[in-house]
Amino acid sequence: MSLGIGVLGCGSVFAGPYVGMIERLRARDRVHVGAVYDVDEQKRHGAARRFDVSPDLPGAESLIGADDVDIVLVLTSMNEHGSLTRMALEAGKHVLVEKPLATSLEEARALVELSRHSEGLLVCAPHILLSPTFRAMHACAREGRIGNLLSARARYGWAGPSWNEWFYRPGGGSLFDLGVYNVTTLCALFGPARRVTAMVGTAIPEREVNGQKIAVEADDNAHVLLDFGEARFGVVTTGFTMQKYRSPAVEVYGSEGTMQMLGDDWAPEGWELWRNADAVWQVHPESDPHWQWTQGLRHLVDCVESGTPTTTRPEHALHALEIMLAAQAAGADGVARQIETGFPEPVYGDALLAAEEAHRSHDRRSHDGL
Repeated sequence: MSLGIGVLGCGSVFAGPYVGMIERLRARDRVHVGAVYDVDEQKRHGAARRFDVSPDLPGAESLIGADDVDIVLVLTSMNEHGSLTRMALEAGKHVLVEKPLATSLEEARALVELSRHSEGLLVCAPHILLSPTFRAMHACAREGRIGNLLSARARYGWAGPSWNEWFYRPGGGSLFDLGVYNVTTLCALFGPARRVTAMVGTAIPEREVNGQKIAVEADDNAHVLLDFGEARFGVVTTGFTMQKYRSPAVEVYGSEGTMQMLGDDWAPEGWELWRNADAVWQVHPESDPHWQWTQGLRHLVDCVESGTPTTTRPEHALHALEIMLAAQAAGADGVARQIETGFPEPVYGDALLAAEEAHRSHDRRSHDGL
């Protein structure tokens, strides 16, 4: 039976990438859009017309309570993520929430605890642990092909958004919007961080958004140092301060080799492997060029249909949030912070691999016009 999706937030994240994923799932009669809501009337009416649903819902509560909504997609500004996710879980709905899970550690902890007892599943962005390229690198690391992981560098940034002020207001910022990808990637490879210090600040104090000058009140430039214990370190470089780059997104240095992710971790383009024993670089092209960072929605649908646990865990999002909040605090006073939460080891079952191969096969046939 087709699962009903309720969309909270009909802005740019929904209108492009998530609409594409919904359309692919809808074409296979796996989902349909049951309701949409946005405080912006124009965006709400546009989404309602596209999916032939009512544009007149009075608020988020009405959407969450709708009988035709099984999955709530939380795509609002960041400060609203926590309260909307709680409301949906308490109503027994499945939830996909964009990053971050919440903007305070207290609220995020409560959501993770709630998710352990709720009827619905909770999937939190980013969904990078699901990409074939990341899974290949994760397997390489766990198989010991480059020895013990000792050091790493991850990077993601660009010049910054010009369409919404909330990116630059308290609760926004480059760490929550961009750095979260790299933090998640490194913790999934190295395990949970134990200590964090950072340089975090605002390099461009004034931005132009929708043709208006605004004062920037959130971080737009960050270098975060992660201590994974046993003198194993990683650094995340992120910000709305990068115009272009061509170097690998992620570099991981082991005692017996090196592996590098090409492209970005949210949009990988394959990976490279150096092993001392081979003394040659091995290039692994992207195995699924159609993979997108919205695949978390497909994964959630898979898990709801099959009754299986999700690979991406709410605890992953909680750990990433604690790291980012610690980095912001360390950037302000220069004092390193201990990290208390954990990061469960990603588990990739045979059912997940089989399902994703079936999806890739279908998408390739659709792309080729078959």
